Amino acid sequence: MKKFITVAAALSIAFGSFSLLASPRSDLKEFRKYFKKRFPKVKFKSYKDGIYALDADRRAAWQDWEDFAPPYTDGLEAGKKLFYKKFKNGKSVSSCFRKGGIRIRHKFPYFDKRKGKVVTLESAINDCRVKNGAKKLKWGKGKLATISAYMAYTTRGKKLRVKIDKDPRSLKIYNRGKRHFYAKRGQLNFSCADCHIFNAGNMVRGNLLSPALGQVTHFPVWRKKWAKKSEAKGKTGAARGFGTIQRRYKGCNKQVRAKPLKIQSAEYTALEYFHSYMSNGLKINGPGLRQ
Repeated sequence: MKKFITVAAALSIAFGSFSLLASPRSDLKEFRKYFKKRFPKVKFKSYKDGIYALDADRRAAWQDWEDFAPPYTDGLEAGKKLFYKKFKNGKSVSSCFRKGGIRIRHKFPYFDKRKGKVVTLESAINDCRVKNGAKKLKWGKGKLATISAYMAYTTRGKKLRVKIDKDPRSLKIYNRGKRHFYAKRGQLNFSCADCHIFNAGNMVRGNLLSPALGQVTHFPVWRKKWAKKSEAKGKTGAARGFGTIQRRYKGCNKQVRAKPLKIQSAEYTALEYFHSYMSNGLKINGPGLRQ
C-alpha cells in the first residue's frame, strides 16, 4: 500500500485559493488544474471512466466486460418498463419530465427557485410518483436506481451541465456540499478529498482509489459487491447490483467508520450538487460497471 499524502499539507499547497470565499467557477478551475498536474498523461475526457482512465490493465478487463456481457442489461429493461408504466391516472414517470425524460440526466441535480432547494434525479422521480398517487420507491437502490439508470443510459454522450444559480440559496447549498467534501470524519479521520483527490490513483486494500473528477458521470452504477450482497440475502431480480451516488456516499461514510446519513438528506444532496458541478463538461456514461 502506498503511503498516504499528508492531506493538510497537500491542501494548502495544491488548493491555496480553494476556500469557502472562492467562487464555484474558480473552484472548478483549481479542481481541474490539480488533476491535470497529478495525471499529466490522462486526457480530461477520459475521467468519465473513473479508475479505468488510470490503469490500462483494469481498463482492458472492464472494456471486455462492458462490450460483451454487461450485467446491467436486464436492470435497464426493468427500469425502462417502470419509467413508462402507467399510474392509475394514465400518466407515467416519463410524463413528469420535459422531453419525456429522455436525454436530460446531464442537468441534474439543479436548484429549484420555487422550492428553494436542490433537486436530484432520484428525488424528482419519487416526487413524480407521489404526485400521481403512487408510493415512493426505496432510496439508493432497487427499482428507483434502475429507473435512474435507464434515464442516464438515454443521456450517454451528453456533457454534464450542472448550474450553480445566482440565487444565494443555491450558493449556500453548494458551499455546504464543498465543506462536506473536505471535512474529515469518522474514526479513521478521512474526508472525501483524502481518498479521491490527494490519494487518487493510490492503492488501498487492493483497490485503486478513483479520482473525484468524473465520479458522478457513471452513476447509477452496477457493482459486483452490491449484487453479491443482495444475493447473499436471498434477493433476486434485475434490480440487484444497482446503486445511486448517494448510496455510495453512505457506504464511504461507513468505510471511514463515520455514522452514515440518510440518503437524500440535505447534507448528501448538497454534496452531490458540489460533486456534480466539479465534473461539468464530462460526458455521461451511466450506468457504470464497478467492482
